Formats: sequence, structure tokens, C-alpha cells
Amino acid sequence: MATANHNLSAYDKTTIPNANKFRFGIVVSEWNDTITENLFQGAYDTLIEHGALPSNIIRWNVPGSFELVYGCKKMQKQLVNAVIAIGSVIQGETKHFDFVCEAVSQGIKDLNVTNETPVIFCVLTDDNLQQAKARSGGKHGNKGTEAAVAAIKMAELRKNS
Repeated sequence: MATANHNLSAYDKTTIPNANKFRFGIVVSEWNDTITENLFQGAYDTLIEHGALPSNIIRWNVPGSFELVYGCKKMQKQLVNAVIAIGSVIQGETKHFDFVCEAVSQGIKDLNVTNETPVIFCVLTDDNLQQAKARSGGKHGNKGTEAAVAAIKMAELRKNS
């Protein structure tokens, strides 16, 4: 397990560029909202901590993780420097989990390949609610924090390339 004995929120803050000149879009799934709200808060707080202005952070909600791809595609047109896709898919009794996870991961990959604005994958794909809680502010930190750091770094890369 990649997160075993690892805190997703631990990173060297001195290596992160200042985000004060960047605009960020965050698209948040309403499904499993106790998890996605924690992920959003981790991402938002990290962007602010690294200089992003609250007025330069745009948040849109979509019904579920499957709809993140469409929301992110539209967010890329909002003159943002990076987009963060936030969702949580928890394994159930059917194959629905597999179809949603595959579609979302491929869809976000496709947006990164076909468009100039990077989309950061912050979609938890956990076996159970306990794992999701551990990665959205629990014992493994907050994947939203990690996604915000990636968004800042990718916005900087885009600016410099």
C-alpha cells in the first residue's frame, strides 16, 4: 500500500513556488461529501498557505466523481493555471466502482493530454470508508494537500515551459 506509514500532508514547504499569481479551479464531487469536503479544505488551505488569493480560487460542484471529467473540461476554459479534480469512490458490492474509477482516471488523463491546463487527480478510490477517512484528514494526512502542492508545481511548470 503506497500510503502505509506515509503522511500525504508531509512535504518540504520551502520547495513550493509562490502561488500568488496563479488562478486555480477546484471541481468537487458531491458524492461522499464528508470525504470530498475534507479534501477540498486540505487543497484550499494549502493553496492559501502558499500565497494563492481566495479570489483566484474557483470552486464548482458536480454530482459525482463520474461528472468530474466534464466539470474539469469546462473549468479549463476559465483561464485558470491548474485544475484540481476532487472525488471519492468507495468500493461497493457491484462492478460500478471499477467502471467509475476507470472512466474518471482515463478522462482526467485525456484532459491532460489534449489541453494546456493541467488537471490534478485528487480522487480517492478506496475499499472502504475508513480508508477514505484516513486519506482525507486522518492518519495518512490529506490527499487534498498533496493535490494542491501538485497544482502549484504544475502551474509553475506551465508558466516556465
